[in-house]
Amino acid sequence: MRLDISYDGTDFIGWARQPGLRTVQGVLEESLSKVFREPIQLTVAGRTDAGVHAEGQVAHFDIGTEPDAAKLIHRMARFLPKDVRIKDIRVVPAEFDARFSAIRRHYAYRLTTAPYGAEPLQARSVVACRHDVDLEAMREASRKLLGLKNFAAFCRRRDGATTVRELQRFDWERDGDLLIAYVSADAFCWSMVRSLVGAVLAVGEGRRTPDWVAALLNETERSSSVTVAPAHGLSLIAVDYPDDADLAARNAETREMRTVPTEGCCGD
Repeated sequence: MRLDISYDGTDFIGWARQPGLRTVQGVLEESLSKVFREPIQLTVAGRTDAGVHAEGQVAHFDIGTEPDAAKLIHRMARFLPKDVRIKDIRVVPAEFDARFSAIRRHYAYRLTTAPYGAEPLQARSVVACRHDVDLEAMREASRKLLGLKNFAAFCRRRDGATTVRELQRFDWERDGDLLIAYVSADAFCWSMVRSLVGAVLAVGEGRRTPDWVAALLNETERSSSVTVAPAHGLSLIAVDYPDDADLAARNAETREMRTVPTEGCCGD
């Protein structure tokens, strides 16, 4: 069963289940287990950190009998707290894996340049920044990061985890005082999106240059000069998957260790 999920991450200690702490996974699994009267374990497309939101999170679980999806959605709406919703439930092929089948993940990071800060109704999902940021410089810096690169400077270290990722989109849109960064990649390492935003925002505020951002790709470990943007501005907005016939091949491809391409190949 595939679940499409949204949540306000403000009062969660992230996605991943942690004993004694309120997490999105913990709340969902507890509610689903009560409904199905058996233990339910979820596999998720992307583990969000504490305070990070989701509008298009995807998870899956295995169950022996097929439920009535429409009735289940309504029932879960009564079981779940108001800050997490299951928007869709459907049967998918056995090869579907919310994590390993994903082709790419899409995030949005929201900022406001309003001199008074974020509107009260947006305060949990929009971060205030300087009103005079140089948007064109930010766009230039973002373009320099696109492609298959080693993003070690932007990632918190995890033993055995690769920091090579293919950044497919990183651009900015303005709507009045609202600035939105759209960031898409095949996958992201720990804190990568917020570090990318933090680095480019430093360019927009005149504290760094686009070339400084590009030079960070030469680093082999996390850079102390990169400020991680606040969690509450970030939201996972969508996850892309291949056609059903290509799921197994995608699972195998994802499990292979990524390496940086030789010069002139693939990501340049």
